[in-house]
Amino acid sequence: MALPTMTAEQRSEALAKAAAVRKARSELIDQIRKGSVSLAEVLKRADQEDLVKKTKVAAVIKALPGIGPVKAAKLMDDAEIPVDRRIGGLGSRQRAALLDALAH
Repeated sequence: MALPTMTAEQRSEALAKAAAVRKARSELIDQIRKGSVSLAEVLKRADQEDLVKKTKVAAVIKALPGIGPVKAAKLMDDAEIPVDRRIGGLGSRQRAALLDALAH
């Protein structure tokens, strides 16, 4: 499917919107990294906010304090979550498995 042709104005609006979304997602990840937002809060916010819903699970888990790429990969594997899954795509069993694994 070919992309629609956009005017210069439409293109600049789309670029500005994309930049705003990236900045907001970066701020969310930074809040998680600082510990001011927990995984439980992120999962709860995903039910109302598209930005949170479309954030990758791997990025959120890696941002949690004390969790690096290796531990994040193990947590996701144990919870049977594919690497490219987004928060909004998690089932209730996967959410519970993540929260349980991080509680220990």
